[in-house]
Amino acid sequence: MIDILEKRHAILVAEFDRYVVEHPKFATKIPQNAQIVLQVEGDEEYNEWSRQLADKQRESGQIVVYVKVKGLKPAKSRLIKPEVVLP
Repeated sequence: MIDILEKRHAILVAEFDRYVVEHPKFATKIPQNAQIVLQVEGDEEYNEWSRQLADKQRESGQIVVYVKVKGLKPAKSRLIKPEVVLP
């Protein structure tokens, strides 16, 4: 089960990074060098795992910030006008 949680976490971290890049004003709410703990509404298994991971990785005296999300939109392709080229 940990493998699934790790994959979910990797996806959430990538999406969070993308969100911060696209919404820089949101990032200003997060203190410098804060430990960010992602939490997903209704997913207590992941949330507990994420909190435990953060506890293990947190530096002494580091501020903790919880970022709660409602979930992820369904994945969709971001390809632009793909073409099939036959030899």
